[in-house]
Amino acid sequence: MMRFRPANRKDTTGLAELILEVEQFYDNSTALQPLAERRRQVAEALFGSPPMAHALVAEDEDGDLVGLAVYSFLWPAAGSSHSLFVKELFVRSALRRLGIGTRLMDILRALAAMRPGCTRVEWMTDRNNPGARSFYQSLGCTESDDKIVYRLDAGPEKG
Repeated sequence: MMRFRPANRKDTTGLAELILEVEQFYDNSTALQPLAERRRQVAEALFGSPPMAHALVAEDEDGDLVGLAVYSFLWPAAGSSHSLFVKELFVRSALRRLGIGTRLMDILRALAAMRPGCTRVEWMTDRNNPGARSFYQSLGCTESDDKIVYRLDAGPEKG
């Protein structure tokens, strides 16, 4: 029996542990920080005032977190509408292909539909992640090649 719900402060440690698994999945070993620091960041991002993001969790029958969807609302999108942007969707490897990711995406889509002015759900995945790409295609999504992602490191301009 799987339970899906919004994350709350009691989930901070479980979310920090899942985020470690996300980092390990992407092999970001240089970006790993101590659990206490990751817990602090989770608490600040999701439960600060104002929160920077929101999260849904998938919880198994023992109360362990086994999946997450982290999202924010972005404005403007098309015209003056806004969108729900999924920053991270993750399910523990042993529980993939059991419908948990699909259920999280269904809930995100419903959240977007309930919010006045929210016209779409958007997200990205790495080109070299065939499992994620296949999963999203199984949901009926098509890949969009019309956007290019740019990144800048925060901080002072480098001369």
